Amino acid sequence: MVCDPVNAANVFTVGDEKGWTIGFDYRTWVQAKEFHVGDRLVFNYPKGVHNVLAVNGSSFANCVKEATGGKFESGKDDLQIMKSGNIWVISGVGQDCENDLKLKITAIEAQFPSASPAPGPAPAPESSDWIGDSDEHSPTPAPSSRYRSKPW
Repeated sequence: MVCDPVNAANVFTVGDEKGWTIGFDYRTWVQAKEFHVGDRLVFNYPKGVHNVLAVNGSSFANCVKEATGGKFESGKDDLQIMKSGNIWVISGVGQDCENDLKLKITAIEAQFPSASPAPGPAPAPESSDWIGDSDEHSPTPAPSSRYRSKPW
C-alpha cells in the first residue's frame, strides 16, 4: 500500500487555541512537534491586527519586515510545507516581530513516499516560498518553493 504524504499530513494550528498572537511562546510550542513536507500550518489571528511574512534567517533574526517567500493577511492563512529545511515566519505589523511574534521550524521529508503526484493544484513555482489560500496573498520571489496552499 502506498500512502500519499499530502493526505497523511498533519495540520498544525500555530499557537493552538491562542493562535498567532503577541505573548505566546512559539519556541516552546515548536519543541514538542515534528514537521514534515506535506504538513500544513494554519495561522489564526484577527485580520488587520497581524500578518504572516515568510522570511529568510537573517530577516527573522533582525525583524526585517520584507517577505522573501510571501505575505498573507487573511486572518486564517492555511499554508502547506513543500520542501524540507528551515522555515522562518514573522508578523510584519508594527512591533509584532520585536515582541516575538515569530516562528522558526525545521521541516523534514515526508514519512510516506508517494508513487505518483497527488491530485490538486499545480506545484508552487520555484520562484516562490509560499502560496496560500488567502485573498490578500502577495507572493514575493524567493529562491525555493517551501509552501503551497491547502488543496480545496
